[in-house]
Amino acid sequence: MSTEPGPPRLTIVGAGPAGLAAALTAARRGVRVTVTDAARAAGGQFYRQPSAGLGARRPQALHHQWRTWRRLRDGLAHEVAAGRVTHLPDHHVWCVERHVDGPARFTVHALLGPDREKPVEVRADAVLLATGGYEKVLPFPGWTLPGVVTAGGAQAMLKGTLAVSGRTAVVAGTGPLLLPVATGLAAAGVTVAALVESARPGALVRRAGALTRRADKLAEGAWYGAELLRHRVRTLVRHTVVEAHGEDRLEAVTVAELDTEGRVRPGTGRRIPCDTLAVGHGLLPHTDLAEALGCRIDSTGARAWGDEKQRTDVAGVWVDEEQRTDVPGVWAAGETTGVGGAALSLAEGHIAGRSVAARLRGRVPDPDEWARAAKSRAELRQFFGVLDAVYVPPAHWTEQVTDDTVVCRCEEVTAGAVREAVGELGAGDLRTVKLLTRAGMGWCQGRMCGPAVAGITGCDQAVARRPFAQPVPLGVLARAGGTGEGPDIDADADADAPP
Repeated sequence: MSTEPGPPRLTIVGAGPAGLAAALTAARRGVRVTVTDAARAAGGQFYRQPSAGLGARRPQALHHQWRTWRRLRDGLAHEVAAGRVTHLPDHHVWCVERHVDGPARFTVHALLGPDREKPVEVRADAVLLATGGYEKVLPFPGWTLPGVVTAGGAQAMLKGTLAVSGRTAVVAGTGPLLLPVATGLAAAGVTVAALVESARPGALVRRAGALTRRADKLAEGAWYGAELLRHRVRTLVRHTVVEAHGEDRLEAVTVAELDTEGRVRPGTGRRIPCDTLAVGHGLLPHTDLAEALGCRIDSTGARAWGDEKQRTDVAGVWVDEEQRTDVPGVWAAGETTGVGGAALSLAEGHIAGRSVAARLRGRVPDPDEWARAAKSRAELRQFFGVLDAVYVPPAHWTEQVTDDTVVCRCEEVTAGAVREAVGELGAGDLRTVKLLTRAGMGWCQGRMCGPAVAGITGCDQAVARRPFAQPVPLGVLARAGGTGEGPDIDADADADAPP
């Protein structure tokens, strides 16, 4: 229950599909909502928009579900104007503090602006984590050359700046994200020389029962396939990138066929000239804030989705049927609970918003109120559970990583140094490897290189409970720890007033 008079207060971290759906749902049920987001505009990665100064005439050409986005965008503007929602863009949340007593149960700590030097504090009775996901990066020889970008990075560049990094591209890796990246680049005038998929999509046929329940997703996949044919994009399945070539920047890539065990078939390599390589191997949930709060994180293995159990190699925040974590007052929705696309994020955000509105007023929510969203959630979780089982990186990808290949870009640690830490120095876990090599001690704190180091060493990737989810200037920590001062925003703040 709220400890102060007035409407209960909810702070949402993230303004993507899940965060926006939850914000609108909760605000319309009497909750005072504050939405913090690191981006300068709402929408998240899926609904990323070009800057107004670019004068894009048809931004919808780069998006699916444009009508859904317009409803979310207009709904947010309406709730902000009505004073029920405060939207705080360009706010980088680095910590969520839980209070045992006091006027608020939570304080959300954020840094404002690109320099991240101005601290902001947001008080709340409940917190919803809708922090999304990030790309899984796996190294290979030449992956640090200019012109090699992640698949999501290429998509973000195109959506956000209407720019591309070259004129001839290869899109490679594994997973459904490769389809919109390849078709988007082709539609922007880039020659997509090849779409290189390491998985065997034909394996989906054996799991057709779970897929047919979502005819909309199948139709979307068929549309992408038709676009690839229209733009004459060559598709190579069961292939992988072996090496990227170039002096000062990317000039070509070598791809090769994979056998049934996920090893490169000798003698199958082919060189494809290109100046851009967009490569991705799936997404990972952002769980830093949840980990710091002590929320349960699902590890590799059996994962419970209500009455269902599925296999997954991606650790996400555990939630119940109301999207509640095991920490009282903390909800989670969207890809922080498991990667499943925008439609699943919208369903989870809708359910979470209804649950928060009821629970903060001391009521037990009626599941019938979100029955439709729950049905969609179950179907989509099953759908993406099947995709997760099929679209996995090659089992023996580490065999192509030479000893002189940089694994940790922040600290310039090579695969050879990582292997030496295990084989000669006796490291048996990732923490010891980190201490011996500095892999994971840089700016990203192992978020980017963690999966690669784990794969090369064979060590399990344990949950890391970092106290901070973002790099924080020492001056901010000194002021916060010494005086407790800082701009304070609560549910009664003016939505248009600067913090």
